[in-house]
Amino acid sequence: MQNPKYAVAAYSNRGVGESIWALCKDATDELYADPLPPPRVRYDLLGCAPQGELAGAVERARTTGSAPLGGLLVRTLDATHTPVGEEWPLEYARVLGDRPCALDPTLRDITVEASAVPDTQAEHPQRPLLSAGHRLLGADGEPWGHCRDLVQGPGEFLEPADPPVRLLGCSPRGSLRDALEAGDEDLGHAHVLRLNRVGRTVASVLEGEIIAWIPSAHGRGLVDLTLDPWSRRLPRAAREAWDVWWRERQSEPNSWARCSSQGREFWLDRAREGTNPYGPDPEPGTTYHLDGRHVTDAPAFHCALGEAVNGPGGYFGHDLSAVVDCLRGGYGAEPPFTLVWHDADVARTCLGVTPWRDRRPPTFEELLAFLAENGVDVRIA
Repeated sequence: MQNPKYAVAAYSNRGVGESIWALCKDATDELYADPLPPPRVRYDLLGCAPQGELAGAVERARTTGSAPLGGLLVRTLDATHTPVGEEWPLEYARVLGDRPCALDPTLRDITVEASAVPDTQAEHPQRPLLSAGHRLLGADGEPWGHCRDLVQGPGEFLEPADPPVRLLGCSPRGSLRDALEAGDEDLGHAHVLRLNRVGRTVASVLEGEIIAWIPSAHGRGLVDLTLDPWSRRLPRAAREAWDVWWRERQSEPNSWARCSSQGREFWLDRAREGTNPYGPDPEPGTTYHLDGRHVTDAPAFHCALGEAVNGPGGYFGHDLSAVVDCLRGGYGAEPPFTLVWHDADVARTCLGVTPWRDRRPPTFEELLAFLAENGVDVRIA
C-alpha cells in the first residue's frame, strides 16, 4: 500500500507489540474528538458570611442578575475549625443570587453555578459530626468567608457515549488476516498509530477493540475496520498538525502557521521528537533571524524560534523552561548570540492578551526580558 496514514498494531498490557495487523489509508473523523466542556452544576452555600471577592460578586449579582467569580475552593472544618479532607474546587464559578438564611437572618444563602469536576464527584464534601462548616477561599487561597453547609443541586454526570471509529482501506496481515478469513468474531484488541509519508510512527492515537469489518471501497482486498475505543481520543488539533507533518521533514518555512494554537502545540511535540539533543552548536556570537509575521500566540513564538535556530521543522523549546534547557547547548545555539526579530509588532500586539488554559502567557516585553536574562541579544527589525 502506498503512503498509509495509520497502522493497526497488536495491543498488550505492556503497550504496542511488534506485530502490525494492518496498514490503513485513512480513518473517519471520529478518530479524534475535542473534549466536551464540563456540565454546569448549582450549589447553595448555606449560612454564608461572604468576604472579599465573594462579597463583591454577591453585590454585583443583585444588580445584574449574576456575576462571575472564578475559582472557589471549599475547605471542610471539624469542630475545632481545623481543615479536614481535601479542598473541593468549584471552577469557573458564577454567583446567581442570594437570600437571607432561614436559621440566621444575619447570614446569607448564596447560590452559585460552577463547572463540574467529574473525577472528584465521589468526594463531595460532607460535614463531619459537630463540624464548624466550610471555609471559603479564592483560587490563590485568599479568604472569601465561611458557610455552614454546601448543598449540590440535582443533576447527573453522564459520560457521553464514544462513537465507534472506522479505519478505511486497511490491508490486513498476520493474525488479524487469519481471523478475518476464519470468520472469527473476536478480532482482538488494537493500538492505532499515526504514520508519516515514509511510514514512520508519528504518535499513538487510540486503543480499542476491533468489533467489525466490511469490504472497503478503497481497493480490492482491502477492508474497513470498526474499532470500539476505550482510551481517550486526541483533539482534532492533533490530526491538523500531523497532516502538516506528513513529510518526514519540513522544507517550507512557516508551515506550522497553518495550524491552530492547539495544533501548534502538537507541532512542537513532533519537532521535539525529531531533534537530536546532542548536536553541535555554532560558535557563540552567531546571528539568527526570527520571522515574526505569524507570532500571534505563545506556541507560535516557540515554533518561530525553533525555525530561526534550526530551520523549517526545527525545535528550540516548547515553553520557557524548555528554552532554558536548549540554551545549555546541543540544540543548535548557545549564548551569547544575536536574535533579529522581524515584524515584531505582530507579537507586541498579540502576545499575553488573552488567557491560555489556566494561566496568562508571557507578553512580548516579558519574552524580551527573558531572552536578555539568558544571554540572547534581541534586535528588533
